[in-house]
Amino acid sequence: MSANGARFHVAEAGPADGPLVVLLHGLPQFWWAWRHQLTALAEAGWRAAAMDLRGFGASDKPPRGYDTMTSTADVAGVVRSLGAPRAVVVGHGLGGWVAWSMPALQPRVTRAVVPVSVAHPLRMRSTGLLPTGLLSARALASYQVPWLPERRLRHGDHVEAVLRQWSARPGWPGPEEVERYTAGMRVPFVAHSAMEYYRWAVRSLLRPDGLRFARAVQRTVTVPVLQLHGAQDPVVPPRRARGSSVYVEGPYRWELVPGAGHFPAEEAPEAVTAALTDWLGGLPG
Repeated sequence: MSANGARFHVAEAGPADGPLVVLLHGLPQFWWAWRHQLTALAEAGWRAAAMDLRGFGASDKPPRGYDTMTSTADVAGVVRSLGAPRAVVVGHGLGGWVAWSMPALQPRVTRAVVPVSVAHPLRMRSTGLLPTGLLSARALASYQVPWLPERRLRHGDHVEAVLRQWSARPGWPGPEEVERYTAGMRVPFVAHSAMEYYRWAVRSLLRPDGLRFARAVQRTVTVPVLQLHGAQDPVVPPRRARGSSVYVEGPYRWELVPGAGHFPAEEAPEAVTAALTDWLGGLPG
């Protein structure tokens, strides 16, 4: 579908007249990361829409537009293209960063947010450095190098290494996850687009666009927030992410997912689905 001057691939499930939940993936994934929750939300009466972010999967891969302001405008455009006035925005990792930013940058379409495996952007910036764990520090530093990280993502077993090093569940990822996500990163331009998100996050810290973003997300979040986090996340340690509550004035719930690392929606899908459907059921109309 078309939104914000680009075309986006969206996988939908559930009744067309149900309340909308938009699901945003992280790295190195695409919409398929939410396959378990898509069906469960549909069965609970929600209209679930998992989109490929700009530059990923079957969505457009333009040379620009990987800043957070554009990402939130993309999500808002998809919500409107789906014919809904508002949506609950659920996001993991990179998608969670976008979800946290939606109330400040796209308040009219944001009913509630569910950030997964990521701290509030200002919490991430609070020490002057974006990474909140050793693995994320190493990854983010390596992503600033031109072309080399793209080459590693496209060739060899780097995608599998990321999935295994960032997870905590024995036996995950399985062969299917490795195959699908490796193939997804080998789609032309995807690896480069993915890296551009992380390069903007670092390079904009002292630029005018980054300072405008920081000022915007200083506005306290007043919509309901469910913050889900893997109890054994090595990328964004739970103790660092939990402080995000200081940026929320609306209803807030923090919930750890036992036995999960950085990918709880896939490492512990039943637990994430149960937490999500229970919380959604209690949202005000």
